[in-house]
Amino acid sequence: MADQGPAIGIDLGTTYSCVAVWQRDRIQIIPNDQGLRITPSCVAFNDIERLVGDAAMNVFPMNPANTVFGVKRLIGRRFSDPLVQRDVKHWPFQVICGARDKPMIDVTSKGQKKKCTAEEISSMVLTKMKEIAEDFLGVPVKNAVITVPAYFNDSQRKATRVAGYISGLNVLRVIAEPTAAAVAYGLDNMFSSSEEKNVLIFDLGGGTFDVSILAMDKSTFKVKSIAGDTHLGGEDFDSRMVNHFVKEFERKHRKDLSNNARALGRMRTACEKAKRNLSFMSHTTIAIDCFYDGVDFQCKITRAKFEELNMDLFEQCIGHVDKCLKDAEMDKKSIHDVVLVGGSTRIPKVQQLLQDFFDGKELCKSIHPDEAIAYGAAVQAANLTGQGNPEIQDLVLWDVTPLSLGIREINDSMSVVVPRNTTIPTKKEQGFTTTCDDQTSVTFQVYEGERPKASDNILLDKFVLSEIPAAPRGVAKINVRFDIDANGILTVTATDRTTGNENHIIISNVTGILSKDEIDRMLDEAERFKLEDEELKKNFDAKNSLENYVYRTRAAFFSKNLACELPASEAKKLEDEIKSAIEWLDEHKDIQVDVFENKRKDLESIWNPIVSKF
Repeated sequence: MADQGPAIGIDLGTTYSCVAVWQRDRIQIIPNDQGLRITPSCVAFNDIERLVGDAAMNVFPMNPANTVFGVKRLIGRRFSDPLVQRDVKHWPFQVICGARDKPMIDVTSKGQKKKCTAEEISSMVLTKMKEIAEDFLGVPVKNAVITVPAYFNDSQRKATRVAGYISGLNVLRVIAEPTAAAVAYGLDNMFSSSEEKNVLIFDLGGGTFDVSILAMDKSTFKVKSIAGDTHLGGEDFDSRMVNHFVKEFERKHRKDLSNNARALGRMRTACEKAKRNLSFMSHTTIAIDCFYDGVDFQCKITRAKFEELNMDLFEQCIGHVDKCLKDAEMDKKSIHDVVLVGGSTRIPKVQQLLQDFFDGKELCKSIHPDEAIAYGAAVQAANLTGQGNPEIQDLVLWDVTPLSLGIREINDSMSVVVPRNTTIPTKKEQGFTTTCDDQTSVTFQVYEGERPKASDNILLDKFVLSEIPAAPRGVAKINVRFDIDANGILTVTATDRTTGNENHIIISNVTGILSKDEIDRMLDEAERFKLEDEELKKNFDAKNSLENYVYRTRAAFFSKNLACELPASEAKKLEDEIKSAIEWLDEHKDIQVDVFENKRKDLESIWNPIVSKF
């Protein structure tokens, strides 16, 4: 398996992403080019370049309309989705309705309007994580395991795989975030014992919330139930604070901020910082100079006020914990450990409510909340490629279906074949029949969801079983089998019991979310962005080289006092040329690499003979 190259694990988060790899018999969390172990899931566009990660986040206050973040909440969803409509109101960038009700992000890149899908933006973040890993390892990286919230539906998981494909990654598997975190917990806590433990993973991140219960022993991790909300997390807590302070500003100064993206962006950045401070301080102050229309903003917020603003959201989290226990048919006393994952679990009130729910049980904080998911994903990546040691090669992960799967009946009812929280891989069968006399074909529509009406759920795909012998309605016996493998790929097969005639459809996680033409276009654009970024880097390097040479020469001119050592006319000429070169650099910022290189050669041919004498 070594010829496959290293396989990485990526936690593709709503607000921050993290990448890890199995190296030297252990998991290594890979730092980015800033030396940080987590990278903002943020992309910014301007007139010159595209920025990803920390660089994009740094320009957010100045360029909010073209700085895109939080797209994990868009991926695999429809524009008309009420949750999407709710989020759009809080984002400074514009989201519009595209073809087939697909949300499109409208930005200006290099002076031109550009419409991006959530998959494209996610692929840019994944490309950044891939480059971080390649810079660290010194070799190309192709294989990856990517994590998604446990409650992501089939469409959202498909879209995540597509994003990985566009970024140039071979996505070995998409696994649930709590399952990945459980692997990290298990490696740290359970290999000393083969006794089975029931562990509840409480994963509250920047944009999503998951709670999962797993039965774990030394080598087996079996998910028993999942619950959660793909639109609940730290960004919602930030939004509550933003709304509070905007109203406070408007009340004090009678100024409407609702259409000022830059002011709202600065406020959101300040609120996120305040939220972090309130995790270890009883109060903090938000202060923004020249916030709006020349007016400074300063306001104090206490931890108690922050908790009041978000108490209903915190209680929603606890409600999902209760639901998860009921789905697993377990009580609180059956849980051996409650493990905290995700940056938002640092909020003291969240911890207190969770601890109170479990009657004062001590919460497990032994794994890093920001890194645990990437850690577990990297373990799975090493496992799938045979790169880990024998200890992890024995690991077996049993996931569950996040939502029910079934067939639409003639009256639009949802006939569930695979109930949610069914352990996968699995096979389930159910009998169907014809609904009309002399019917010779039946169309099977496969849906995913929990609503009793099929049309209220998500249509995955449909297919037709033909050549059924004509007979009165209800006579034909048709067997429908749902087969889900370990990768979450669903095969639905319909068989006529009388003739043995059958047809099937494979609903994989890599097709259907975008057309082939759309994916090809995104691949072409990704390659073009890569080439443009490389060319831009060459330009920056050439410009920096020229700048360094000019300023080194100027420093040498003054430090060695060449003005006194050289003839007056020669010293004046050299000083004027240095000044002229600096002015030239200020005026020529966006030209090609060969111009910078030729300029340096010209200067070297004039200056080096003079400076070298000294």
